[in-house]
Amino acid sequence: MTEPAPPADAYLRTLLLCLLAGGLLTALGLPLGWMIGSLVATGYLAMRGAAAVPVLARPAGLVVLGLALGQGFTPPVMEAVAAALPAMLLGGLVALLAGVAVAPLFRRLSGSDGRTAFFACIPGGVVNMAVLARQAGGSVSAVTAAQSIRTMLVVLIYPAMLALLARRGGHSVFNAALPAEQAGGLLLLLAGGAAVAVLGSRIGLANAAMFAPCLLAMGLSASGTLPSSVPRSLVDVAQLVMGASLGLHLASEGLGNTLRRLALAAFVCAAGLLALLMVAGLALGWAAGLPLPAVVLGLAPGGMPEMVVTAQALHLAVPLVLGFHLLRMVMCNLLVGPLWRVAVAIGLLR
Repeated sequence: MTEPAPPADAYLRTLLLCLLAGGLLTALGLPLGWMIGSLVATGYLAMRGAAAVPVLARPAGLVVLGLALGQGFTPPVMEAVAAALPAMLLGGLVALLAGVAVAPLFRRLSGSDGRTAFFACIPGGVVNMAVLARQAGGSVSAVTAAQSIRTMLVVLIYPAMLALLARRGGHSVFNAALPAEQAGGLLLLLAGGAAVAVLGSRIGLANAAMFAPCLLAMGLSASGTLPSSVPRSLVDVAQLVMGASLGLHLASEGLGNTLRRLALAAFVCAAGLLALLMVAGLALGWAAGLPLPAVVLGLAPGGMPEMVVTAQALHLAVPLVLGFHLLRMVMCNLLVGPLWRVAVAIGLLR
């Protein structure tokens, strides 16, 4: 049975509160203020059943974000990212193994089955893990809630922490001069981004709304044919939309009385995973000679869109952070099945 559409005033109420909260935090100088403000505002309304976000808002925001992230991949930047490939491979593997390590604790604290605990703790993105959990027979609602709680915790903690560690501009080798903003070129770029996002979705490309436009912008930038840069104001709108979409997950997710126990387990295990991967990121960045804040963010157990927009907001090495998360997404799809079988075989999540 199809749920009734939210009333129009719910959309307006959510938008106004997001603008108020996001604008206030941005004015106070908080990194990622638009995203965090809209996340908190929408979450407040969602827990009262009074929030509403248009279905197409997040995909539209991801198209803008994908274009903004891909525009920095000039040939010299692509060479620098390629040189960091061994570190990105190791970082992806460490992140997946850290998720496996905390899964038994999540199972004990939440009372869930082994499959649900495993997919709730692997840092592979909310949507991706929910899909894989469904295929494996785990609880989709529990996995979605746990992944969302961890992503929200990362979004709330990482920007402020990294703002203290980061130096503006990061490593110059990962930064590129962008073309000037041109109204006509920007409209053409947005239309192209929307078109490839739809095409990517139809052919089953993972995270197509962001990944396909990102590939388009990367190709245009690498060939020197990017018609316009993406203005900061549009990226701020994308931040607001993504924060609102995350906050919407604070609704009950159909978990009933188990939500409180699940939320506690997700919070505790997320804190443990954050600590493990922060230390791993600092160690890996130091050993590889890469910018430490960017590597820490590259290993962060949050969603790819949220982490790369954090990198952009803090003026970190955006292509490097994006490379870490893209590679982890690929590794996740290839290795999650074998990792689950190994965990069961050794009795870790039996």
